[in-house]
Amino acid sequence: MLAPRQMPFRLDRMKFMATRKPVSPVLVPPSRHSEGGDSLVLDRITDKIKPPQMYQVLMLNDDFTPMEFVVLVIQEFFSKDRESATQIMLKIHLDGKAVCGVYSKDVAATKVDQVQDAARQAGHPLQCVCEPVE
Repeated sequence: MLAPRQMPFRLDRMKFMATRKPVSPVLVPPSRHSEGGDSLVLDRITDKIKPPQMYQVLMLNDDFTPMEFVVLVIQEFFSKDRESATQIMLKIHLDGKAVCGVYSKDVAATKVDQVQDAARQAGHPLQCVCEPVE
């Protein structure tokens, strides 16, 4: 056992931390009601939580990636049926880009990475990006 001088921390500090009274999280001053005289009612503040910012995953057109590959990628990573995937692919081809799905930021970034990794492995220059939904 270590001698008191060799201890890397102070025991009196640990005792203070262990015996310190917890801080009360009351944020709103209590209000008194006139009915009961001595009764005390605490008002509760409800936090209004906004939903997370959503991001749309866009696939961009290029002249080199085969249309069939784009349809397969949309089916695989965005869980679309063949008909919906084909419609999205045609919109990409005709308009230059199309929304494949709308997700939270982390999920959208993961989808973009998955699509680009699959395209690189297949040797295609397919581009996919995500941007905030306005």
